[in-house]
Amino acid sequence: MAAPRYRELRQGGKRAEGGTCKAGPSASGHRVSPRVPALAALLLSSCATYGYDGPRSDHFDGQRFHNRAPTPPLEVGELLEWALTSDRRPWDWIDEPPGAPPPTRLGGGHLRVTFINHATTLVQMDGLNVLTDPVYADVVGPLGVGVRRQRAPGIRFEDLPPIDVVLVSHNHYDHMDFPTLRRLAARDRPRILVGLGNAALLRESGVEGGEDLDWDGAIEVAPGVRVHGVPVHHSSRRGLGDADVTLWLGFVLEGPSGRVYYAGDTAFGPHFAEVEARFGAPRLAILPIGAYRPRRFLARMHMSPEEAARAHRALRAEESLGVHWGTFQLSDEGRLDPLRDLRAALRPGERFYTLAHGAAREVP
Repeated sequence: MAAPRYRELRQGGKRAEGGTCKAGPSASGHRVSPRVPALAALLLSSCATYGYDGPRSDHFDGQRFHNRAPTPPLEVGELLEWALTSDRRPWDWIDEPPGAPPPTRLGGGHLRVTFINHATTLVQMDGLNVLTDPVYADVVGPLGVGVRRQRAPGIRFEDLPPIDVVLVSHNHYDHMDFPTLRRLAARDRPRILVGLGNAALLRESGVEGGEDLDWDGAIEVAPGVRVHGVPVHHSSRRGLGDADVTLWLGFVLEGPSGRVYYAGDTAFGPHFAEVEARFGAPRLAILPIGAYRPRRFLARMHMSPEEAARAHRALRAEESLGVHWGTFQLSDEGRLDPLRDLRAALRPGERFYTLAHGAAREVP
């Protein structure tokens, strides 16, 4: 099958690291400070923007992708108002040693998950090592404008085992980190699975190995092991002019050892029950629980811990791991609020847990 085309929409300056060009002032004339929330900082770049060139579908209109449920747009003014008026308390740096190096390989029906940081996990099953949304950057945002990490990754990059497959859910800076992906591509030459339009974006940025995947598509990554693309409710953007021109998605990793569901970033919606109806209950679900306050507009794109507990039930997951917390201060909740709110939302006996950064769990 021919590789999908990647259509240039507009050129607005010299491409810089991370696919951005230059940072500018806000609409009110304020310069961006290091404390500006990432969702505002990501909009402040003028850059080359591109788009997927492929057939129309129920989620692609020929120009931009859409969620299957209507979503009020996030206006730049809303984000800048939040950025300039938020009185959240900055997180302190946490200094802690890295976790133990993971095993090189696991087989024999074993399933092991390691929480590295943010949405980055290492899933080991069926002889494969799979990374989700690997981010080792110190700052997530264009040209260093954005949010700085508040702890080191839980597993050092050099301690990662050879990586076979990388799952990148969408192109926001805290999930698609070009320098980390280039290091992985140079060291291990993994298959990097991304939503439609993103493989060419990776190539433009010097990352080899990208493969586009659509909602309801599938790619075999090893004999008997497939990765399915599944719908989630989110968005994509790296600058002012490229909103939703590449696809966002979740993944189901399916092999002899069972199924692992990775949601990436998503709001709550019927897509969780649809995944369960299509694939059955996952052995492990990896669900985001952070970056959810203020709810007045983050509810459009991010689940709260209470909603993540509802997603766990809709999936009928045997167990779930909460991620997307504790590394980057992306929103107004405190560092440990996601953990407290998740505990309060769970029912007795539900197996939905979090792991310390660098910690691992053998999934029964």
